[in-house]
Amino acid sequence: MSFSNLLPHPPYAEDQPLAYSILTTHVLHRGFQTGAFLGIPIFLIRHRRQVFSSPSSVVRAPLVYKFFQRVGVSSLVGTGLLAFALVGRMHGREDIEWQDRSWRLLENRGQTRADDWSVGGATAALLIAAWRKELRHLGWKGGLGLVGMGSLSGTIAMLLLHGFG
Repeated sequence: MSFSNLLPHPPYAEDQPLAYSILTTHVLHRGFQTGAFLGIPIFLIRHRRQVFSSPSSVVRAPLVYKFFQRVGVSSLVGTGLLAFALVGRMHGREDIEWQDRSWRLLENRGQTRADDWSVGGATAALLIAAWRKELRHLGWKGGLGLVGMGSLSGTIAMLLLHGFG
């Protein structure tokens, strides 16, 4: 059973009942994940001296917290930017266009698989944070970063196991 199977998917696009919700959720999810991805190089550029000058066997907790906080902020920025992009792209569009785009998202097996694995990775990250006491001190930014990295990890795991098809 997958998360995508819980959403209504009628045989015809014009019958899609939750078109606005499905498309908006998808775009915001991708924005969150894209922001998390872009937060990694931003962190590495901003903290390159600390990251690359330390012996590889030593990982300092404050640096890890900064990493998750940077990824969390980037995730929020990515979500916001794609929210504006969605409004710009879909403003003034007819209901059938929303229905068609959301219907095609649910019809695309690779996309639903990626969404399911991404949600699974984010959920696993939340469970790990609840289980590991030292991760509870990340704050809200670090918590978002942890979820973003979990989402990315889920997608990467899906690609490694299933490929791009």
